[in-house]
This record gives sequence, structure tokens and C-alpha cells, in this order.
Amino acid sequence: MKEKFNVKGQLSTYMQWPIYFSAFMLVANVAIGAVSAKAGIIMALFTLMYIGVAVWLYVYKRKRLLSGMVEFSAQYTTMQMKFLKELELPYGIVDDSGRLLWGNGAFLEVLGEEKALKASKKNIMGIFPELTKEALKLQEEASVLHTTRDDKKYQIRLRKLQMKETSTRMAETIGADFVGETFVAIYLVDETEILTYKQMVDDQKMVAGLIYLDNYEEALESVEEVRRSLLTALIDRKITKYIANMNGIVKKLEKDKYFFAIKQLYIEELKENRFSILEEVKTVNIGNEMAVTLSIGLGMNGESYNRNYEFARIAIDMALGRGGDQAVVKDGQRIQYFGGKAQQVEKTTRVKARVKAHALRELMDTKDRLLIMGHRLTDIDSFGAAVGIYRIATALDKKAHIVINEVTSSVRPMMDRFVDNQDYPEDLFLTGSKAAELVDANTILVVVDVNRPSITDAPELLKLVKTIVVLDHHRQSSEIIEHAVLSYVEPYASSACEMVAEVLQYIADGIKIKSAEADALYAGIVIDTQNFTNQTGVRTFEAAAFLRRNGADVVRVRKLFREKISDYKAKAEAVREAEIFEECFAISVCPAEGVESPTVVGAQAANELLDIAGMKASIVLTEYNGTVYLSARSIDEVNVQVMMEKLGGGGHRTIAGAQIADANIEEAKIRLKAVIKDMIEKGDVS
Repeated sequence: MKEKFNVKGQLSTYMQWPIYFSAFMLVANVAIGAVSAKAGIIMALFTLMYIGVAVWLYVYKRKRLLSGMVEFSAQYTTMQMKFLKELELPYGIVDDSGRLLWGNGAFLEVLGEEKALKASKKNIMGIFPELTKEALKLQEEASVLHTTRDDKKYQIRLRKLQMKETSTRMAETIGADFVGETFVAIYLVDETEILTYKQMVDDQKMVAGLIYLDNYEEALESVEEVRRSLLTALIDRKITKYIANMNGIVKKLEKDKYFFAIKQLYIEELKENRFSILEEVKTVNIGNEMAVTLSIGLGMNGESYNRNYEFARIAIDMALGRGGDQAVVKDGQRIQYFGGKAQQVEKTTRVKARVKAHALRELMDTKDRLLIMGHRLTDIDSFGAAVGIYRIATALDKKAHIVINEVTSSVRPMMDRFVDNQDYPEDLFLTGSKAAELVDANTILVVVDVNRPSITDAPELLKLVKTIVVLDHHRQSSEIIEHAVLSYVEPYASSACEMVAEVLQYIADGIKIKSAEADALYAGIVIDTQNFTNQTGVRTFEAAAFLRRNGADVVRVRKLFREKISDYKAKAEAVREAEIFEECFAISVCPAEGVESPTVVGAQAANELLDIAGMKASIVLTEYNGTVYLSARSIDEVNVQVMMEKLGGGGHRTIAGAQIADANIEEAKIRLKAVIKDMIEKGDVS
């Protein structure tokens, strides 16, 4: 509370002191008279003169002095208001509805002449959009906002103001009826110059970058040997010219790797043209049957140049983990993706699979127990891959368990072949809570068919187990499983079962696969490739052939995955009610009532819709347990992984999905359409 100064009271007290001192003089006079009568008489004369002057001051001059002090106080208040009015800092007062009650000259100047004349009638929220009713209802004593007006940037400082704390003149200006009300004081601080200088400093910061050619060896093999040096030279020239146009430097590290450095000034330009070098390099053609693609990783806004380079390394790993042909920008903790239009190229060599298999065996040899976990709402690819890892563990004499919390209708027929089977232990399948009880220092966790921790079947296990292995075929996102000692993520693979089938061939000699296990692995490949029609390559058929040789039965698998009549009707209903959006996107809703696993049926409906002529992508929405599930499919013209990532999901370039927990079907559909329109505007749809 501010100290209040009462002029009249203070002045009255001051004027009473001469009277009190007169009494003191009388007492002193009596004392002196007792000592000496002559001195007492002389002192009495002076005492009477003092008392006369004191009485005269108190009676006659008091009113004039009080009047002068009050007049001074009024002039002081007037000067205060004048200084406040002429203060160069724009300052105003509004009520809680945003109506401008008072503003000094600088504040009205910021508003402009026309706005200033209408300020009393027009709400201040119409002048500064950042000032909303919520912003004016301050939860604390002060808050800060930012705005732009007439090419100038302002910092808006808001502060609670009680009318009783203001001067009398201010009360007269605003209105006496408002005394006791709470208002908001607005200060405008011009921060244009300081932000300009800050932007200039930021523009001069160094950005580290890495460029990797995705398919260098394959592209060279597709051209005549005598022309290979020319192809390499043309690619070098494209990259060097692209970086030189931004006054940057570029250095070739290896035959297919480049390092470059540019100023941060050019980053926005790169984002606007969506890293045009990604498309330009594909135009290099001297008879090569395969177009060259490259990946770019950029690191910026680190605390040092070394940190920016580390960011670039992380970004390039992300780009390669997502299938290549794209740029990834790591700006501190923020990650942005650009490109990714081309279909990833399958590597024909199995060297990486063999190396990863040997590394996995070395890790298993140091542990006694394996926990194998897939993603939430396990599908047959996740289940089959888990069964394959289980077979590897038992071949190495290790105790293993598969973690499954909820069994879907798509997995149940295959899972029933392992339950109550004397060839398999009773504790083969465990829930996440029971698996957590078994965790100790000698436990290894193998995560299959997923690389995002939030959608694993039991995320708590990731925090309990120190040794984690990730084996997945989905493209990586910014959310990854941290501290994994071994990560084998190959986006070109058709399925996790294909990858496990390859690992089975290299991890140990003479592993015997039972027919039920071979069926599970084979079924995972069949389902994820839609009967070998989607994202299949040479290695996909080789993996399938390996499983067939080990007892996988095509007829048995087909019988296991025949649909129920209720599921078939739900899928047919989703196809019948499909909406064609922007002439090439099929969007529909799969009914969940009476369907055991509506998300699986929704995914099947999305596959069916993709067979309609002219469709570039299909998306089916399913509401299940309070969450809207989206299943997206495409052939080659739309990267549905990018589409689903914008909705919080992910997946493959042609197969992806997302989950939206804070919306109903209609709201989710509106969000989906907004994302599709944005992708069309940015040229992400071929």
C-alpha cells in the first residue's frame, strides 16, 4: 500500500508546535525568576513577545499558509497529469471489456488520428488483435504481449490498476463513478530497432549441413562405366552451384557425402522453395536408368558450431531413417521435414542385415531374459515379428516373453495356435505389468514394428530396461526411442516380418522354425504388402520363399484371416459412404458398432478405396474407445506419412495412420481436409 500524504493534517500539526514551545518558555521563565528576579523580568519580556508572535502565526497566518499548500498540491497534480500526457512512452487505460478510457498523446499517436478520434467509441481490441478478453483478465499483476502496427513492432505490457490508487485529477478525467473499479494500464514499448538488430545477428549465424546421395552405387551401376565419372561430375556441379548461390562453402567428404556451411539468412529461402535441389538432382540424366536422389540434414541455433554440426548429423540420420529424398532441419529441439516424394529404393545387398544380426546375437549372449514388445493394438506384422525374435531367443537358450496387453480380432486366430500348445510355455505371452515384474539387470527388450515410444504396447518398460533393441520398417519421426543400444530401422522393407526373416538366416546356423512360427511371419508379410502388391521388392519374395521352405502354408494363412460377416459389412459400408475430396482423395468413416476390431476393418476399407480409379490416396476414420483412428493409404503420388505426421501420427510413405484423442469424427475430418489442402498448396501432391 502506498503511503498517503494528508497536507491539511500535517500542516496543522506543524503550526501547533510554536504554542507548545510557548508553554515551555513560560516554565523556563519561572525557573530563571526563582534564581534571579531581575533576570526573570527580562526573560518575561522576551517570553511575552514570543507568545504574541506564536499566537499571531497560528491565528492569522495559518489559513493563508494552508491555502498556499493546497494550491501547490493542486498545481503539483496538474503538472503530474501534464507530464503523463506528454510522456513519450505510449500509455493508456482500458476497462475489462477493452474500451479505451484514457490515453496520453504518444498512445493516441500510435493509434493514428482517425483511430484516436474514435477511440472512445471503438474497442481497443479491434486495434490490437492480440488484446483479447482473456488477455485483459489478468491472472497476475502484469503480463507481456507483442504486436505489429504501421510496420513497427511493439511490446504490450499490461498491468492491473486500481482506481483508488490514482490521483483526484485522474478520477475527474475518467469519471468519479469508476472509483474503486479495476482497470488495465497498457504500456507500448517500441521494440522495432532491437528486434531488427537481433534478426541481423541471427541472419549471420552459421548453419551446418550434410548432403548424402541415397542411391549413389545403384545409380552408377545403371550407367555405362565410361560415363560414370561424368554422372559424378554433374552431380557435384549441381550441389556446388546450389550452395554457391547462397554464398556458402561446400566440401566433398566422401564419394557420396558432402559438408556445407551457409548463413542462417538463407534458411527461409530454402524452406520457401522446399529445397529445390531435391528435384534438380533428379534431372541429371546421361543414360542412367535410375534417377539420383539425395538427403539433406541441417543443424542451426546451437550454442556452438560443433553443436550445429551435431544437429546436422542427427538431421541427416533422420532423413535417411525416413527413406531419403528429403531434407530435415533441426533447429534446437524443433525438427522440420521437407520433400520425401520419391519412393525409397530397395537395397539389394544383405550386408546390413547380416551385420545387425551378428550384433543382436552378441547382445543376446550377454543377457539371460528377453522381453519382446510391439505397438499398441498389435497387428499380425508386429505379432509375427515378435514370434520370430522368440524363435531366435530359444535357439540361443534364452528365456523369452512376448508382451501383449490387448489382443485384437486380427491377431487372435494366429495367437490361438500358440496358447495351450505344449511346444510353448504358458508364460509366453505377458501383459506389460507382469513383464515389468521380471525386469532385472540381465534383461534385454526387443521392440519390433514400432520406433515411437508413445505407441509401444508398454511404454513403461522402456524406462525400466537398460538394454533396448529396435527393429522396425516404419519411417522415423522426431519422436524416437532414446538410448537404444542397437537400432535396425529400414523404411524400404515391406514389413517387420521380412526383416526378422532375414535376421533369422544370419544370426545362427541351423535354426529350426516351427510351422506356426513360419505362418505368423509369412502372414505378417502378406498383410502388410496387401498380398504382395504394395512395397514389395526382391528381398520380400526371398523372405517369403525362405518361410515357405520352413513350413509356411499359404492356404492355412488365408483361412486364418477370413473375415467375419459383421466386419465385411462394416467395410462395405465404409466403401459405400466414401466422400471424394479434391477429386482425388477418398475419405470415409468406418462404423464401429458390432465390430470387434474396427481399426483393423478401417485399414482394410482404406485399402479397398485405393482401388477406385483416379484416387491418389484414401483415408478412413474410425472412432473407438473415445479416440478417432485414421488409416491412410496411397500408391505413389502422395506421401501419406507426411500427412499423418501433421495429425500426430506416422508410418510409411504409402501406409500410415494417426490417432486423435481430443476430437470427434467430424472435427477430425475437418483437420484432415485442412492438412490435405495445405499439402496441395505446397506442392506435396504429385
